[in-house]
Amino acid sequence: MLDLRAPKISPELGERLVSKDYKRDFRERQALIHDGASWKLERRQYFEEQNSPSRDALHHGDWQEALRLFAEGRGAIMAKARENERRRYVFHRVRIVEYPITPYVQWELHSLVQQDELGGNRVRIVTADKVADSEKARQLPEIVVMGSRTLYNILYTDNGRPLGAIRFTDRRKVHDWEHYIRSLYEAGEDIASFFSREIAPLPAPVPQPE
Repeated sequence: MLDLRAPKISPELGERLVSKDYKRDFRERQALIHDGASWKLERRQYFEEQNSPSRDALHHGDWQEALRLFAEGRGAIMAKARENERRRYVFHRVRIVEYPITPYVQWELHSLVQQDELGGNRVRIVTADKVADSEKARQLPEIVVMGSRTLYNILYTDNGRPLGAIRFTDRRKVHDWEHYIRSLYEAGEDIASFFSREIAPLPAPVPQPE
């Protein structure tokens, strides 16, 4: 267990953004970052990805097609990595993983290890037992800290469908969450080694009923 406690988050102190406004705000703010970094904490073990042919293939039980579509996207990831390098911008992700590993997480980690390998994101894994101290009252939220200036608490329905986000710009709150996610990242395991040991040997996942 890590000796870290997550900061508190008070939704009533932020600004609620519906999905389309959150996506636009995220893109616009990210595009302005040069010589900077962003930090994402991903906790849920299941999401409903939208507009993802690979996710659709997983739903339909076609694991090989899901992986083929990931491989097909390598060029786009490399282009993103080159753009990030030009801007001297790094997007870090901390992925919390529970056992037993869900079909969704198994699928997603195939994507994340590719992004890490090609430089699109830098990804590290933290297992759920390591954040138990921060989850005595409730599960950690889904958080993105953008360029040390903006914090998004990303919202989902119980079954993982996106609901937009709550945006915070209070400097102290942004700093506290960036420090927490950065600390998790520094204590985490590189996704390449975790993937090789825990994910690559797994059989094709059995699709979950929708």
